[in-house]
Amino acid sequence: MPLLKTVSPETASGELAALYDQMKTAFGGVPNALSIWSESPLLLKQQFEFIGYYMQHPRLSGALLATIRLLVSVDTQCIYCVEFNAGMLINMMGWTPEQVAATKTDPSAAKLSLREKNLLIWVLNTVKDANKVTADELDTLRDQDWSDQDILEALNHGARMVAGDIILNAFKVTRD
Repeated sequence: MPLLKTVSPETASGELAALYDQMKTAFGGVPNALSIWSESPLLLKQQFEFIGYYMQHPRLSGALLATIRLLVSVDTQCIYCVEFNAGMLINMMGWTPEQVAATKTDPSAAKLSLREKNLLIWVLNTVKDANKVTADELDTLRDQDWSDQDILEALNHGARMVAGDIILNAFKVTRD
């Protein structure tokens, strides 16, 4: 039971009920990680749209995005998200548990292309210390065929993961 009051799908009404119905269609239910936002339908809608956008991203692969989420969550110690994204990599992306474990220890061991690993490591470093970013780093990513939009959206994904992890950790959200 989270520390923050949530509205259950059974008692939701209005805009919240409509959002929950969309989530049930997309996910088969309303995950605890989303129901924590139920006290603010506007924030819940933004979170759901954020997830939907990245699920259909045209250039950032599902494996890259799940690895960003996994490793950001390792650093923030968000067990919910570590377990969820490890499960996603194993069950949806075909990684082995050993590959996930190796990636947690060394991001360069991720089962990703070299260019994806480079973007991953840049995102992880930038989330830890954004003040160290250099123009040369961005040029290197551009030379690997990452657009400025790709770079921005990958970093946005990692940075928003930090915020989401803080919310889940603070309110003690447990895995479904």
